[in-house]
Amino acid sequence: MSWRTVVVSSRCKLDLKMGYMVIRGEDTKRIFLDEMALLVIENPAVSLTGCLLEALVEKKVRVVFCDGKRSPMAELSPYYGAHDSSRKIKAQLAWQDGTKGAVWTDIVSEKIRKQAELLRELQKTEEAALLLSYLGQIELYDTTNREGHAAKVYFNAVFGMAFTRSADCAINAALNYGYGVLLSAFNREITSCGYLTQLGVFHSNMFNHYNLSCDLMEPFRVLVDRRVQKMQPDSFESKEKYALWDILNQTVLINNTSQTVLNAIKLYTHSVFDALNDNDTARIRFYTWKEKQK
Repeated sequence: MSWRTVVVSSRCKLDLKMGYMVIRGEDTKRIFLDEMALLVIENPAVSLTGCLLEALVEKKVRVVFCDGKRSPMAELSPYYGAHDSSRKIKAQLAWQDGTKGAVWTDIVSEKIRKQAELLRELQKTEEAALLLSYLGQIELYDTTNREGHAAKVYFNAVFGMAFTRSADCAINAALNYGYGVLLSAFNREITSCGYLTQLGVFHSNMFNHYNLSCDLMEPFRVLVDRRVQKMQPDSFESKEKYALWDILNQTVLINNTSQTVLNAIKLYTHSVFDALNDNDTARIRFYTWKEKQK
């Protein structure tokens, strides 16, 4: 099972040899492709061979390319993620509106529930109670926008009353980067299942290539929020970025098993597709935090 997130930050050449990615820089290192889930090319000076790119696509390794500021700017995405992608896309187009609305309502409810859990951890009991009260007010497709109301209370409680998501600061830089990490992981899983990331169950922005990924990732955003709250960064450099990539290696509980976040994303994503295809939201499996999680 693939599980490693590999970040290449120094100038080097990457090529393929005997099923391994070979990193040729000041030193030569090898990484077994079957262990890799994500490859982040953080330095634009890195060069890759066509043979390696072909193998990465075949192994369904998500490749993220960064710009000169070491921020993600593009991804390598295969045309076909599964052998039966045509069947999967037909099924995706046939998902019923009522089922999509119910799935989105469950996702939003779980996101708010997770936010309330973090607030309780931070001893923000009054704000946590307010968020939990919103759960009983959520309607199909969240037409009353309880998600938006919860977000305002939540972010001010976690990062202070002066904080806004539009501010140009290290905290927002870290949040946006962390959400990008999750988005890449969801893109990988959705395409490997044969579905289109462009067609969401709620998000429908014509300029967004990842509407479905944005839908599914919502309950996982709290993982980033928790890490950034603990970091309280004054600046946003390589150290902080590596800490956010490491979120994918954390352990959570899902379906009565301990899994890394990366594996939990896989199990959760498959369960959402089961719910949409079977018109049964009871199929969805959300993660929970392990006791004494740090």
